[in-house]
Amino acid sequence: NYSKKASSLTSFLKKDSRFALNEEVLRQFHQIKEAFTIYPSLPTIVETDASDYALGALLSQISDSGKHPIAFYSSKPLPAELKNEIHDKELLDIVWALKRWRAFLFSLSSSFEVLTHNSSLQYFMSSKILTCHKSRWDEFLSEFQFPITYCPGRLATLPDALSRRDNIYPERGEDFINKNTRNYQRIIKQDEIQA
Repeated sequence: NYSKKASSLTSFLKKDSRFALNEEVLRQFHQIKEAFTIYPSLPTIVETDASDYALGALLSQISDSGKHPIAFYSSKPLPAELKNEIHDKELLDIVWALKRWRAFLFSLSSSFEVLTHNSSLQYFMSSKILTCHKSRWDEFLSEFQFPITYCPGRLATLPDALSRRDNIYPERGEDFINKNTRNYQRIIKQDEIQA
């Protein structure tokens, strides 16, 4: 409700307005200052999904009225990363998401949860034998305290839409796309998008 809290303050931005410091202006200023300086206290979820050619993640908070997305990203991995197995891509997606939202996640007053479509990642934090790149990722992930929870893909369609964008295709030709139709289907149709 930022616009509601700042209505008296933003009125001073109009041309020819005169600044008048009164109780209402001070109250709104202190409300906005408090909103920007308090620690986020709502339960927070990071949902990730990786496909053969893209990574996607969604940062949400849960309130009484449900789950509210607050940030998202979708990107194409580097060519060397595209060669990874799917569980490595899913783990890379978690690492990228936590790097991107690191400042916010460190500011939380409670821990957060990571939801992934890959059930084997639940056990990654307890793995004893790791490859070189996984050991680097493990070192980075150890800075955070969070559980990795398996969530079937049919229950989390938002990260799917981010990692299966139809405008990012691999350079493997039409044959590859035709053989892997699950990864290249349009999740959200153009006519379903509202402006």
